[in-house]
Amino acid sequence: MITDADIFYMREALKEAEAAAADDEVPVGAVMVRDGEIIARARNRREKDKNPLSHAEIKIINDTSSGLGGWRLTRCTLYVTLEPCPMCAGAIVNSRIERVVFGAYDEKAGAFGTMLNLTDYPLFKPTVEGGVLKDECSALLTDFFKKKRTK
Repeated sequence: MITDADIFYMREALKEAEAAAADDEVPVGAVMVRDGEIIARARNRREKDKNPLSHAEIKIINDTSSGLGGWRLTRCTLYVTLEPCPMCAGAIVNSRIERVVFGAYDEKAGAFGTMLNLTDYPLFKPTVEGGVLKDECSALLTDFFKKKRTK
């Protein structure tokens, strides 16, 4: 069930996505929430880092694990503006994030229900809510790629 808090935190993730776009990165942003408090923020940095692993979700999992001093991210909710890809979904499952809330659905690589559903396998199963502020999240991505094609 989507709550007012989910909308609030997704807007915070959108701020990170906008910052990524300003850095000429694919505009995906994320925030990690634990016990009602944002404990980490991240955005895509593949171009800046020259690293294919520098997705917002991987960055925020690394930062949160370091900040909490452990790899089990229990009691955490990840808010991300785009449905996680298989790599990121695997990292989410392995880090035991309890809940994932995403904005735009990813028709090409979404791994929490669109292209495939990692929760269909006998692994740790986070609760997943999709489509929160999907129009805003999708528009940011669409505008970014439209500008890229016209350059």
